[in-house]
Amino acid sequence: MLPNASGPILTGAQRAEAGAPPAVHIENLTKRFGDFVAVDRVSIDVRRGEIFGFLGPNGAGKSTTIRILCGLLAPTSGSATVGGYDVATHPEEIRQRIGYMSQRFSLYDDMTVEENINFFGGVYGVMGERLATRRDYVLQMAGLEDRRTSMTRLLSGGWKQRLALGCAILHEPPILFLDEPTSGVDPIARVSFWDLIYQLSAAGHTVFVTTHYMDEAEYCHRLALMGAGRVIALGSPAELKESLGAGHLLNLESSNLLGSMTALRGRPGIEDVAVFGSGLHVKVDVDTTAEVEIRATLAAAGIQIQKLEPITPSMEDVFVTLMESQDQKVDQKLDQKATI
Repeated sequence: MLPNASGPILTGAQRAEAGAPPAVHIENLTKRFGDFVAVDRVSIDVRRGEIFGFLGPNGAGKSTTIRILCGLLAPTSGSATVGGYDVATHPEEIRQRIGYMSQRFSLYDDMTVEENINFFGGVYGVMGERLATRRDYVLQMAGLEDRRTSMTRLLSGGWKQRLALGCAILHEPPILFLDEPTSGVDPIARVSFWDLIYQLSAAGHTVFVTTHYMDEAEYCHRLALMGAGRVIALGSPAELKESLGAGHLLNLESSNLLGSMTALRGRPGIEDVAVFGSGLHVKVDVDTTAEVEIRATLAAAGIQIQKLEPITPSMEDVFVTLMESQDQKVDQKLDQKATI
């Protein structure tokens, strides 16, 4: 069972870090590839022991930011420090103090589980008795004690994922970067993997994770929502949900889903209508008689309402609303340029 991500961040060993400088400090970070701006003036502080999430669609700039923070890519402008080291001037020192796990498993399929651990131990300079101790820890943490001699190619996606995480923390790095680590893994394995992330956070590790799964966003202590290379929202999952306005989101189920959407869009008091599962989520203005307007509009269109009730926004509601708002701002800028 996963803990409540909205609860206190500092627990156990992490209390010793209270008042310490941030594990990751990013200020006006920008990365350009020719005329394309992949990361656009991003500024974030990530606390020690925090599980910090990067949420956004493909192409939002998440992975590019991660690569810069890992010392793998130089920024065009701005600055960032990881564990107190500048990414532009001390990339090697950073790489020695972080663990990195990409969305594609960085394991060798033609090696056994134990051989992969030994190999990455050598890469990180973990040798002798320390390697033996860390190897036992990784096997126990990942639940692979009985599979240590199994060929890695025979492991399922979930087991490979746990092994890859174990290899990334062999050298006990204080900061972990996980770039969409659960991509392509079944839901049960994803939940199990997040249990491991919480264990690492409780032990004092800072975990910086990118994801495009809305349910995983709920597990983070704080989130940055990325869009077109920019941070368009920052806060805890609860804070981001509250930003939509409590009590102003309605769940609608009707006899005609698409007909309801068409009929309601643009009506007074209705800000947005989006498909959600088998129904619609309708965002309404504050202090309006939106429910009366919805019932009257659908009745006039000959559409039967099966359910209409206020609901608490989900992270998917937050994501859709903020991304649509961002897209509208981009469209407005393009229109302004076209009229000049």
